[in-house]
Amino acid sequence: MTKRNIEFLRLNYLRGPNIWTYRPVLEAWVDIGDLEDAPSNTIPGFYERLTQWLPSLVEHHCGVGERGGFLLRLREGTWAGHILEHVTIELQNLAGMQAGFGKARSTSRRGVYKVVVRARQEAVSRACMEAARELVLAAIDDLPFDVAGTVARLRDLADSLCLGPSTSCIVLAAAERGIPSIRLTEGNLVQLGYGAAQHRIWTAETDKTSAIAESISGDKDLTKRLLASCGVPVPEGQIVSSAAEAWDAAEDIGVPVVVKPTDANHGRGVSLDLRTRAEVEAAYAVAEAEGSEVMVERLIPGDEHRFLVVGNQLVAAASGESAWVVGDGKSTLSQLIDNQINTDPRRGLTEDFPLNKVLLHEDAAVRLELERQGLSGDSVPAAGRKVLIQRNGNVSVDVTDQVHPQVAAAACLAARVVGLDIAGVDLVAEDISRPLAAQGGAIVEVNAGPGLLMHLKPSAGKPRPVGEAIVASLFGAEESGRIPVVGISGSKGKTATARLLVRLLGLAGQTTGLACSSGTYFGKRQVETRDGANWQEAQRILMNPAITAAVIENGPRVILDQGLAYDRCQVGVVTDLDVTELYPDFYIETEEQLFNVLRTQVDVVLPGGYAVLNADDANVARMAELSDGKVVFFSTSASNSHVIEQKARGERAVYVQDQQIILAHGDQGIPLSTLQAIPLIAKPNPALPLSSLLAAIAAAWALDLSQDIICAGIQTYTLA
Repeated sequence: MTKRNIEFLRLNYLRGPNIWTYRPVLEAWVDIGDLEDAPSNTIPGFYERLTQWLPSLVEHHCGVGERGGFLLRLREGTWAGHILEHVTIELQNLAGMQAGFGKARSTSRRGVYKVVVRARQEAVSRACMEAARELVLAAIDDLPFDVAGTVARLRDLADSLCLGPSTSCIVLAAAERGIPSIRLTEGNLVQLGYGAAQHRIWTAETDKTSAIAESISGDKDLTKRLLASCGVPVPEGQIVSSAAEAWDAAEDIGVPVVVKPTDANHGRGVSLDLRTRAEVEAAYAVAEAEGSEVMVERLIPGDEHRFLVVGNQLVAAASGESAWVVGDGKSTLSQLIDNQINTDPRRGLTEDFPLNKVLLHEDAAVRLELERQGLSGDSVPAAGRKVLIQRNGNVSVDVTDQVHPQVAAAACLAARVVGLDIAGVDLVAEDISRPLAAQGGAIVEVNAGPGLLMHLKPSAGKPRPVGEAIVASLFGAEESGRIPVVGISGSKGKTATARLLVRLLGLAGQTTGLACSSGTYFGKRQVETRDGANWQEAQRILMNPAITAAVIENGPRVILDQGLAYDRCQVGVVTDLDVTELYPDFYIETEEQLFNVLRTQVDVVLPGGYAVLNADDANVARMAELSDGKVVFFSTSASNSHVIEQKARGERAVYVQDQQIILAHGDQGIPLSTLQAIPLIAKPNPALPLSSLLAAIAAAWALDLSQDIICAGIQTYTLA
């Protein structure tokens, strides 16, 4: 064997629906060289090495359709491209970026394959595929490979580049309702919906989150005064500017007290149950280091709770628990914290974990808690001695079903008083199944942008559908976040069809975005003169909140190279399929392969939408069976067999009969206009192809534009 290698010829990210699937994928063109002559069952020890390194490959069903299916294929003999596919998928899964879809298909060139995997984040998927190549080659050549180190590196990359868990749960909830999303930055700013129907989220904040409300919530003293004025129970407290003032305030309020920063976050800098001057003054120093101002408050008896309020509804509640260690007579407190607390799988350093690790060298409040007990990180507690490490900051036990209606009402009122659409309300009470007044409970904080993970992955109790609640607060029950999107594909006539359709939509009062080969348009304004028939320009259309309808041109090359810019469309138009225009540079070399490219436009038609198809083109006409929605055929002849069958089924067709354009719905045909009344058609050398005219009319009809508007539009349309 002279070329024992897997060479990447092309590595391309298809950002939207494509010839492989509805979702973004990474498509690699790989040359396996002489490995074409060496399937897996001919390489000594390969199966054993690969399965030892990645035992979880047993979960891959592959084409067999059952657990262990891929391993069966591996034993029987399969090729390097197929193996690369499955190893890439598994590395993505191990990195925490779930993937299941994959394909490996040979091309007309010997040894060259297209390997495709689901790719939720481009850079992570690229890194996984590159690592998969190295791993497969190492397994082939019986070389060492650091699987654990590779997975750790990929996981770190995924943690840094993928959506955080709070944002992700909202995006997934939107997807379950069929609401599309666009990630607007490398961070957690995400658009839900298209055009004028969109809303934006940023972690657990939305475009309904008031900047004023957020500022109020960041000022704990102001928040308390506003809550108190509206009858919400809050602890008595004062802002202080020195350690001495802190003790004076504690004496006025009465010990025990709490000392905390006014902009406290995640419990940092908060010290509880302070009873002496030394404790209060030490806690002041801790709080001052964390925040801009320091507050002294009356200690409320009971446990810490976090309520999540969304749209004036309590959707989740969690309670806290103190963190303790038990001495063994040998280990220091630092060691006990690491061994007994930080080993808890619920704890971590990122927002993927419901609880934070306790880092003694970083958390002054923990050090102060130990000092109050006469201890330090180097102390060695006696065997069996329980030591309190942290009183707060460990909220992770779901108690939603235990909340008394009056307690829930108080939390919702607190969110309304501050003005937040999504609020994390911190409440202290001994028993949340009883009203607050009866037990001296109180609301101590109202927070904007609350973390959601404690409710998604509680340490005990049921996970709560908080993402669904947030989506429901943004979109009504009947809202999909969608505007009418028309995708136009085919070999010829796309731009002419698109521009006429935009004219008709404009007459109907729509502010229409257009991305086509002649440029990009927002309404009547051209914003880009270069070719706009690409993914990036189409995304500009869908991101614009002024756009109420979108018309997007997608040629075969765009579908092959970039994917569609939208997940689904209301209307999908295919103008024609020219078998003389193939794409050998993409290994699209046959009529059937081109059919599979253009069918992508039909595959994404919504169930309530329409595929608008050229009945005069046999290849296009047979795409009708692929549409999830209905079909409108258009033809230059009333005698077209597909038109006749369409009418017999009681469906829609647009065609020419006796120099008249007819809109037929079943056996009812309505004359729209004569061809002579349409200036661009009536000329000896028509400036507008008749098929493009019919396609635009059919698409407008599919969008429920009135016949009067369609007629007026086509009879007054000019190319100027």
